Amino acid sequence: MSQFLDPLLIFALALNFGALGVSRIRAVINAVALQGLLLGIIPLFIHPDIGVRGMVLVAVTLALKGLVIPAFLVHAMRGADIQHEVNPIVNFMSSLLIGAIGTGLAIAFSYTLPLNEGDASTLLVPVSLSTVWTGFLMLTTRQKAIMQVLGYLLLENGIFLFGLLLLDAIPFLVEVGVLLDLFTAVFVMAIIIHHISREFSSTSTEHLAELKE
Repeated sequence: MSQFLDPLLIFALALNFGALGVSRIRAVINAVALQGLLLGIIPLFIHPDIGVRGMVLVAVTLALKGLVIPAFLVHAMRGADIQHEVNPIVNFMSSLLIGAIGTGLAIAFSYTLPLNEGDASTLLVPVSLSTVWTGFLMLTTRQKAIMQVLGYLLLENGIFLFGLLLLDAIPFLVEVGVLLDLFTAVFVMAIIIHHISREFSSTSTEHLAELKE
């Protein structure tokens, strides 16, 4: 099954650029949801003898990252009545360029890490570092709150990928706890999006400067 791992990781990497290069929020949600589904099945290719504990992690990951959280964000998007990121701090072409540079640096940096032979022979570490960079880039260069939530999700996807290297060593409760923390964070952010849109008829976080005690 390992021969399918790198193509899946390359597809996940391509979704990073898809999320960076479009303004339509629904398309970004779909890209992040699809990446979440990929992350859900990737443990099966890294650890074929994953056991019951790992299968539960796969099921929870697929449900939260691929279905529940994206549906939650679509609902928040419709409630706030927003469709596009219009004026990002860094435009989309520049974002793609910076994302590509970050991906190149992630690949170069991954070769300097003291990984075992099996992990070093795959794209798991470069893709995880690149996804963290993409998420951080979206989190800091987009003005719509929901796009920043999606950036946070991408960043967490990268951390999740890197954590798969330690899947056998991380206790089950910690794994599920990370996913539940993610769901809680998105839930809180969706509430923030709702209140921003209600008060300012917009979900741009630049309006947060206008809040008073």
